[in-house]
Amino acid sequence: MKQIQSEKFNTAFNFHQQGKLTPARDLYMEILKDEPKNHEVWDLLGLLYSQVKDYLEAEVCIKKAISIQPELYYFENLAGVYLQKGDYELAIDFYKELTTQCPNRYEYWFHLAMSYKNHHDWELAKSAYYKAIELNPKSHESYFNLAYLCFNDNRPQDAVECYKKALEVNPDDWESTYFLSLAQMQTMDYENGLKSFESRLCRHSAIVSQEKTYPHLMKEKPLWQGEDLKDKILYTYYEAGFGDIIMLYRFIPELTSKCKKVIFKPQKELAPLFRENSYGAEIMEIYDFEKYLDFDYHIPFLSIPYVLGKKGEDVFVHHDDGYIKANPAKVKYYKERYFNNDKFKVGIKWQGNTFYDKERVLKVEDFFNLFELENTQFYSCQTFEGAEEFEKIKNKYNVIDLGATFKNFSDTAGAVENMDLVICNDTSLAHLAGAMTKRCWILLPYIYNWRWHMDLSHCDWYDSVKLYRQPDHGDWKSVFRNVERDLKQLLS
Repeated sequence: MKQIQSEKFNTAFNFHQQGKLTPARDLYMEILKDEPKNHEVWDLLGLLYSQVKDYLEAEVCIKKAISIQPELYYFENLAGVYLQKGDYELAIDFYKELTTQCPNRYEYWFHLAMSYKNHHDWELAKSAYYKAIELNPKSHESYFNLAYLCFNDNRPQDAVECYKKALEVNPDDWESTYFLSLAQMQTMDYENGLKSFESRLCRHSAIVSQEKTYPHLMKEKPLWQGEDLKDKILYTYYEAGFGDIIMLYRFIPELTSKCKKVIFKPQKELAPLFRENSYGAEIMEIYDFEKYLDFDYHIPFLSIPYVLGKKGEDVFVHHDDGYIKANPAKVKYYKERYFNNDKFKVGIKWQGNTFYDKERVLKVEDFFNLFELENTQFYSCQTFEGAEEFEKIKNKYNVIDLGATFKNFSDTAGAVENMDLVICNDTSLAHLAGAMTKRCWILLPYIYNWRWHMDLSHCDWYDSVKLYRQPDHGDWKSVFRNVERDLKQLLS
């Protein structure tokens, strides 16, 4: 019988190692029918359940193993289950006990740090990461995660050092190089930051997308790396979000002055606006067939400042009267239809793309006190995701929903030109207002985007923009108190 059980165990364990989890589970359970006190099998069954994210069963099984034989390894596995399922308080308790039992075990300190980090116990997380690095100076993961905490403290220079340490351990890690670029750019080290930024994933994705659309042209024509373009045609194409493209559109006049011709493919929502502000570039709204397109070089759009050789403050190309102008016909349309009043006109937006960053999302309720201010007329510029929140205010406050009228950014610009002020989260509307030199107040979360740099007393990219930052994680109330104070002062 023992030989049969041993064979079953070996077969089950081999299945488990090979990722054949269903037959492995079935054999583990067969063994436990005959050997209900087999703590090793209970633990393995728990690990198997944790692999398929059935954390309740995983917890039950590993606790059973511990009740039979309280091995330290089983406590480690149970702590891992709590960390995976997001029960960080229990994970912390278990990993603290494990570090007490084995104070020189790197893995325990690293996972304790991870638990603290996910529980937002920042200082304790940093201490645990430092201990993990002390025990394992080659720990790429510890340096990488410690860098995040440096960002969290608005200490990007310390983050730079951590990412460099991570890259000493693993020089080919594109992710560390990418985040290093963000830290470098936040400290305004654009000479190194833009170079590191070439590792970004969206650059690769943009090139691959174009290779699928124009397989022959992209194979024949090289990436532009600074060659003379006086008699050449340059094709550049979008990547990343609307705000990124609007912000870097400031380089289009310089780019067109260097080329025989620039062909630019932005997102279709931006194409009408850019055609109205083309600076001589040919703006594509839909993809041309390959046989109708011709160019000498190509480049993803976010690589342009790097290839132009921008360094330090050279990257902040300012256009005193704005580099984006609204279509006069649309300005007139919106004025006659929505802005024909003598009130102070404020455009608002509370949400942008939440795929990358949910911390910067506001709630429409945050604006309620502002709506009460006399002699104001508020306009919602919210579109797509988040637009459903307008239902909360449409019958309660006199806020006009313009978002529903926007088919593209040319429409948005026509409306914005009629506004006295824009108040919004860190989103594309902020970049549009800044590019138009319209007064704009951007409301930032505590952990904010690299582009706003370290000194928030002014905005390096846009002269007309003022920045407000949360004093602590999630504290929008303080932000809106300051906004309300400043708006009252402006109105007076």
